[in-house]
This record gives sequence, structure tokens and C-alpha cells, in this order.
Amino acid sequence: MVQYYWNPPYQNQHVTPPQVTLPAGGRPPGPPGREQSYIENILRLNRGEPGTFHFSFEHALDSGKNTKTVRGTVEAAGRDHVILSDSTTGHRFLFPMIYFDYAEFDNEVKYFPQQP
Repeated sequence: MVQYYWNPPYQNQHVTPPQVTLPAGGRPPGPPGREQSYIENILRLNRGEPGTFHFSFEHALDSGKNTKTVRGTVEAAGRDHVILSDSTTGHRFLFPMIYFDYAEFDNEVKYFPQQP
């Protein structure tokens, strides 16, 4: 077997990572008494509320068409995606959150209770 200069001739050295126990929810716990105000949680709190949602994409097939605006409601939101329903057509969109820019809601935005 030929050894390349960046691969020293070590014999099967395996590193075992330490064991980590996660709670039943699958996410590591946050600081006690603090909400996890991630975008997907805020979108979930505002499920069904009318709004305008803006997305942008790095690459576009047509020049100048790298943005998408949807007028509608949030049906569901996950850690890496959001499902929107267009209010005029009823068309449903599944967007990866990496393309999400911002949202404008018609009503007051529902948010976690704030503690002083």
C-alpha cells in the first residue's frame, strides 16, 4: 500500500466521541426560564395570521428573478422549512428557511411573553 505524505502510517486509530444524552424532545435544553425565540417558533405562534413573506435566492434561472413574495398565511413551520398558503390562489409553498428574508403581518405579531 502506498502511503501519501499527508497520511502518516497510523494503524486504525479511532476516536470515540463522548456520550451525550438529549431530552425526549430531541433538542438540547436552553437556559432555564428562557424561551427559544427561533424564527420557526415565531412563525408557529402566528400560524393562520395573514401576512406577506419575502424570500430571496442566490441563483435564478431568469435574470432579476431571484426573489419571491407570498401573500398568505403560515400553515406550518419547522426548523428548516416553512409551508405557506397563498391567500388569493390557495397554492401552497414549501420553502427552505435558508431563503427566508422577513415577514410582514397584518395584525400584531404574536411573540413569547417578555419577562423584565
